[in-house]
Amino acid sequence: MAGTFTPFRRRPVRAINAVGERLDARGLSVVDLSADTLRRRAAKATGLPWTCEPQADEALDVLCASIIEEAKLSLFGSLVIRARMHGILCTRLRVAELIRTHPEIADTPIEPPIVIAGLQRSGTTMLHRLIAADPEVRAVGSWEVIHPLPRKHEKPGAPTIRVAQTTMAEWTLRYLNPQFFAIHAVEADGPEEDVLLQEYSLLSQVPEAMLDVPAYATWLRRQDMHASYAYLRLLLQILHLQNPRARWVLKTPAHLEHLDVLFDVFPDALIVQTHRGPVRTTASFSSMLAHGHSMFSDHVDAHAVARHWLELNGSMVDRALDVRARHPDRFVDVRYDDLVDDPLAVVEKIYAAAGFDLTGLVREEMERHRAGHAQHAHGVHTYDLADFGLTVTEVESVYARYRAAFDL
Repeated sequence: MAGTFTPFRRRPVRAINAVGERLDARGLSVVDLSADTLRRRAAKATGLPWTCEPQADEALDVLCASIIEEAKLSLFGSLVIRARMHGILCTRLRVAELIRTHPEIADTPIEPPIVIAGLQRSGTTMLHRLIAADPEVRAVGSWEVIHPLPRKHEKPGAPTIRVAQTTMAEWTLRYLNPQFFAIHAVEADGPEEDVLLQEYSLLSQVPEAMLDVPAYATWLRRQDMHASYAYLRLLLQILHLQNPRARWVLKTPAHLEHLDVLFDVFPDALIVQTHRGPVRTTASFSSMLAHGHSMFSDHVDAHAVARHWLELNGSMVDRALDVRARHPDRFVDVRYDDLVDDPLAVVEKIYAAAGFDLTGLVREEMERHRAGHAQHAHGVHTYDLADFGLTVTEVESVYARYRAAFDL
């Protein structure tokens, strides 16, 4: 591996991957990740025909080819990615069938959401989970991004099986890579990023956050992302009918890249942009990326991953500045230090802009959440920018326009 990054690897996973390397050396492959095979498996599993959607089908073709040719997956990683892709495609088919039989779902109103969109590691998760503690506010749950559709015979309001399945997945992740939890704790019943719902559109940043897929990433930058946000809205409508609340709070750093499209699909959304010194966020996020990639590959070039995302994030914040110039009244700015020092004061500012009341009951729920989610509860995350082949000067240069705009 490039750099000083060393992944954590459980002994059983090392053994599985060793078998995979021996098979690869003999030209044998046990995991078929071709797009056509994945389509056939999904159609067979659901009993539903595959229907061609030009952009989504092209996305699947490009993504699968990129994974096969570029991602350098381990055997364990190949098995996990195949299962993940299978789940995505099966869900797409089931969603299409649900809308075919219940087209009225697509007319379900979605109230203007609060959308948290700051650079990774700038307090977005902390703020998202704090606002989601409000009983009247709806966030996408971790279990919902994995299992957005109700199980057959599931009683309304009782997604017990889906939550249990996600809890088992959380325990598995914790076992496989406990270091990752010190960086970003995953909670089966907690809020999660809605970009994981966009992944079902096959048009999202998720693959390049997990894997080395430069061909897909390059293709994605050229795409009209309206279909991705329309699919996000559709899944929110489906989730809203299962558990309606007054308003949504969404969170994804990836939204910075497409705020203009987001406003087209959610016209009255309020954007909460969090800010933290980019030298600090870049080092932390580079470490998170390296650990994430290492779960699927034994050949992670941590320097290349960090540099790809430095360039992408620099482009994202510049694009966000362009959108802000056209819609200055649609943004609330939150500095990381202010959020850490007095989080409820930050929430009060956001609620005032959104037209919400921060009642005593809501304050109590948020304080209760804070008490149960202490910083470093899953360990201390240590990182250094130099470990990923980047310098302070280089990072500051990439973010020059953004740093000047917010005095960072």
